[in-house]
Amino acid sequence: MDMQHNKAGFGRPDQARSSGALAAASASEFLTFRLGAEEYGIDILRVQEIRSYEEPTRIANAPHFIKGVVNLRGVIVPVVDLRIKLGCEKVEYNGFTVVIVLNVHGRVVGAVVDSVSDVMELASDLIKPAPEMNTTMDTGFITGIASVGERMLILMDIEALMSSADMGLIDPGSQSLQ
Repeated sequence: MDMQHNKAGFGRPDQARSSGALAAASASEFLTFRLGAEEYGIDILRVQEIRSYEEPTRIANAPHFIKGVVNLRGVIVPVVDLRIKLGCEKVEYNGFTVVIVLNVHGRVVGAVVDSVSDVMELASDLIKPAPEMNTTMDTGFITGIASVGERMLILMDIEALMSSADMGLIDPGSQSLQ
């Protein structure tokens, strides 16, 4: 009887831990947010906090999608409007507009979005590769598409997006603000 008990894996803490680790490795948590009509997801581990939108201090000669900087408890944080960066047709600031404060390559950056939806755990089998598209738009930051019920989430690598050459914010090699 004891032999069958062990064959099933019960009573062996090492097997219980490894199966739990496998389950954890096959699912990831994403913060979901809206940009226009689309819903996006980013790795929750990159999110430091979510703040209400406040008008940043404009920086001369910054690209139009960099709204400026804010002082976050003594840290000067650049603020990027993802709606402008990703070409949303309508950019409107209202009571739902928030700034997601991110930690990207060891630097703090703010990302303006229309609204935050929720935190969602997605099993890896729900995430499908992003389709190949013949377009001039850089889609290298899109890591996959997840369908959850009626919702379609565009999953993005926020580090890749914030490190892109046109951002001028973060150089992953030097890990410093430019």
